[in-house]
Amino acid sequence: MTDQLQEQEQEQELLKLRDEIDSIDQSLHDLFNQRALCAQRVAQVKEKHQGIADAVFYRPEREAQVLRKVMARNQGPLEDKAVAQLFREVMSVCLAHEKPLQVAYMGPAGAFSQLAASKHFGASALTMPVNSLDQVFKDVQDSNVNYGIAPIENSSQGIACQTIDLLKRYKLNICGEVELSIELHLLARDTLALSDVKTVYALDETLSQCNSWLDQHCSSASRKTVDSLDQIMQTLAEEEGAVVIAGDGVVDPQWQIVAQNISSNNEHKARFLILGRQQITPSGMDKTTVLVATLDKPGALYSLLTPFRESQISLSRIDTHSSGSVLGSDCSVFYMDFEGHNSEPKVAAVLQELSKNSVEVKMLGSYPRAVL
Repeated sequence: MTDQLQEQEQEQELLKLRDEIDSIDQSLHDLFNQRALCAQRVAQVKEKHQGIADAVFYRPEREAQVLRKVMARNQGPLEDKAVAQLFREVMSVCLAHEKPLQVAYMGPAGAFSQLAASKHFGASALTMPVNSLDQVFKDVQDSNVNYGIAPIENSSQGIACQTIDLLKRYKLNICGEVELSIELHLLARDTLALSDVKTVYALDETLSQCNSWLDQHCSSASRKTVDSLDQIMQTLAEEEGAVVIAGDGVVDPQWQIVAQNISSNNEHKARFLILGRQQITPSGMDKTTVLVATLDKPGALYSLLTPFRESQISLSRIDTHSSGSVLGSDCSVFYMDFEGHNSEPKVAAVLQELSKNSVEVKMLGSYPRAVL
């Protein structure tokens, strides 16, 4: 067979496959619109029975159930989480068709909190940077936004004490959680050799995690911190040898990768809380978070842990926190994450036992465990 005949045969096979893809795309397009119309009718039913002002369109527990079903029924070749992420975006678009969710996070733009917000709510949510974590809580409490994002722990710095302080002060509910694997890359507008890097721009929090790598591979390059990644986009286009440190999904995907995964901690992970005003009903795989204040006396922690052991409820996190005027002054305060929903009888029984053995228990929320 001549080369020309082979090319013709290949082109014919490709044309058939492309036609098949076009047909599938048309079917997907029709189904997306059908789903959007159905979601629209759901919103109309809620407005009819709950009132326009009181209707809650975003249900974290329902979303978690849908994503779990997607992953359970997936048969490949796409990976379970990849398919779930596609559905995550479909749900985000359908919800935004009614009214985009507004989500506050502590800026600057490009911070890990923004990445967490986009991962949890999808690209169609409106992520809004504010100047402080306190402002995130205040905006949610004052109904200026639908939800807020707050960091709670990461693998390099441990528990976020400021978030716990604010959880003491504000009357908000934890509505969900986001787990984020953070990989930091060196990026440029155009193709650039590592040896040609002259200036490295980064947010302060990301630069500190990459200094060791930069010392080894870009020791002669100057390092500059910025308040927002948005500020340096034009600079990078005009400045020769300029690069930026950023995580996945923060900048335009057309940017060129100069070096991948340059953080000193290659297994850097962070967890964030979704803050809202609503109480979340069970999803089937839930977590409960509380703050518990106890008197400083021998055996106090043992008394708190005993009900969990007897009920065979797993604690996923327990941290001692400094007491304050809001919760348990002159007491030991414990931040506790454990499996189950507070509506479950055995969880309710444990909470009751905690109340007996402590000065105060502040329920922070029961919410779906992270799916993605």
